Amino acid sequence: MEKDAGFLEYVVKALVDNPDSVKVNRTVDEMGVLITLDVHSDDMGKIIGRSGNTAKAVRTLLRVVGMK
Repeated sequence: MEKDAGFLEYVVKALVDNPDSVKVNRTVDEMGVLITLDVHSDDMGKIIGRSGNTAKAVRTLLRVVGMK
């Protein structure tokens, strides 16, 4: 598993109530890297956060990991 996908999985599993349901899929194409995240439906709100703040923060962290 790549560093960015492993990092995302680690962070998300720490936030959710159902860590066994977390699935991370990483694909690379000419546009760049796409990381998709599947979580249990009960955990969607925790990952998105109020007004999407948690999701934005996770994206920011992934950008930093991607730059290294």
